[in-house]
Amino acid sequence: MFASFAGTILTIIVIFLMFAGMIASLVAMTGDEEVKVKEHSVLHINWNTEIKDRGSDNPFEGFDFATMKSNKPVGLYDILNNIEKASNDSRIDGIFLDMESVPAGMATSEEIRNKLLEFKESGKFIVSYGNGYDQKAYYLASLADEIYLNAEGEILFKGLQAQLMFFKNMLNKLEIDLQVVRGPNNKYKSAVEPFMLDHMSEANREQMETLLNSIWGRLITAISTERGIGIDDLNDIADKLELSTAEKAMEHKFIDGAVYRDEVIDILKEKTGIDKDKKLNTISFGKYTNAKLKNTKGLKKNKIAIVFAEGSIVQGKSDGSNIGSATTAAALSKARKDKKVKAIVFRVNSGGGDALASEIIRREVELASMDMPVIVSMGNLAASGGYWISTNADYIFAQPTTITGSIGVFGIIPNVENMMTNKLGINVENVMTNDNSNFIDIMKPLSPYQHAKLDESVFKIYTDFTELVASTRNLDVAYVDSIAKGRVWTGSDALKLGLIDSFGGIEDAVAYAAEKAELGDDYRITTYPQKKEFIEQLVEELTGQATQSIVKNELGEYYKYYHNIQTLKEMKGIQARLPFFMEIN
Repeated sequence: MFASFAGTILTIIVIFLMFAGMIASLVAMTGDEEVKVKEHSVLHINWNTEIKDRGSDNPFEGFDFATMKSNKPVGLYDILNNIEKASNDSRIDGIFLDMESVPAGMATSEEIRNKLLEFKESGKFIVSYGNGYDQKAYYLASLADEIYLNAEGEILFKGLQAQLMFFKNMLNKLEIDLQVVRGPNNKYKSAVEPFMLDHMSEANREQMETLLNSIWGRLITAISTERGIGIDDLNDIADKLELSTAEKAMEHKFIDGAVYRDEVIDILKEKTGIDKDKKLNTISFGKYTNAKLKNTKGLKKNKIAIVFAEGSIVQGKSDGSNIGSATTAAALSKARKDKKVKAIVFRVNSGGGDALASEIIRREVELASMDMPVIVSMGNLAASGGYWISTNADYIFAQPTTITGSIGVFGIIPNVENMMTNKLGINVENVMTNDNSNFIDIMKPLSPYQHAKLDESVFKIYTDFTELVASTRNLDVAYVDSIAKGRVWTGSDALKLGLIDSFGGIEDAVAYAAEKAELGDDYRITTYPQKKEFIEQLVEELTGQATQSIVKNELGEYYKYYHNIQTLKEMKGIQARLPFFMEIN
């Protein structure tokens, strides 16, 4: 008995020490110890983790317990700051783009690309290398002074496609009836089509073709400008899948050389004046975040607040993938009540979600705009509910490839009566005090009267949405209705239609906010919502909040299908949402 007891105690001690060591290593990863940069260094860019608008301080997010390494999402704002810092850092001679893919949406990729173009104006070099390139990676690489490809590599250059998932036949097999309410003015609101149809409607196909052609046109125009290849030639190359070998890529002027990695390293050594027998001075992008420039000025009093809103819009508190109305509204309120905050930049990256939650957030934007300039910066998505929460801003920036618009609403009420009865043998009976006590009961179909009442609600919210856009954008209601109906637009089209004010990224929005607030350069950035303390994050992870991360790590690229089902399950109330089962590649 004593031996067994002693063994148990010893095991607990060992586990505790291992856990303490793990926590210590995680704390070390989140530290901000200054990193020393050697002279004639090359900034090494190799993003393997998802690029979000805002970086995470959560040491468990993306943590691989098998390798004990952190794969936290990278923050776009941190990326832009690092590139800006590198352009002014005399110790950095150039940038090495070392990637085969870019884990980000098109608008985010475009924002990074624009920043790299600014970096080139400093006179420093950018060299790109990949064992292969997909289209987004090559789009980013195309601005490099020199582009190299592995001698056995290829460039996947094929044009864009949008892939939509349809669930109607699956629901029929399960005998689940999804009762869809989207009103008469929402023919482009295709978020409900996967549950109504087994194929794409003509209206949806029309908007998707317009959307893809706009994004593709932007992408090949940029490549044409940098590489001197005609637009017609680029389309012909994509049609024929011509870039299947490095030799073909050279022939079509997509690359400057078909070489191996060690040869590229030698090229970089030559550019930085280092002998071939010595080690190249490189610094990883992650470490460079903690590198300091000399003569850094002291803390400034005035502040511009950046309020981040990324994910689906839901009621309640935010989490890692959702914009909670309570959390975001509180962040906007706290920012406007801070006397040191002179302007707000509202960064929106959302395909929408709950209509009521969107209205709660929009109201706080309206209140903030009464006290100070509020500038919206749209990311990859700012559509439907994402556009709703942007309407009361003084000015809206978006990228040409931002997906926006989708001004429309819908409701989905599942009816699982047949599934329960025929598949599971469960029968449900109701006892009611009033005629419609069973209103929105998933165990019974809606009555014609109940369906009509939901139609009224959806129509009212759609009317409120179009009137809101008309009043805040100084447009005629009839005109807004003509470009609304749930239709999705790119930023390029949105500018022509009057839905946004200018092309630009988050830095452009900050600069414009400073100008409107008459701050000059006398300001510093503060971000909202405030991040949680390490211990609070640790407790959440240990009490079950890590489930999503574990599922995501296990499922990998198939996680999107799980996420789609979870999104469907969590939808409540009337929705202002994009066709969320859409993937562009």
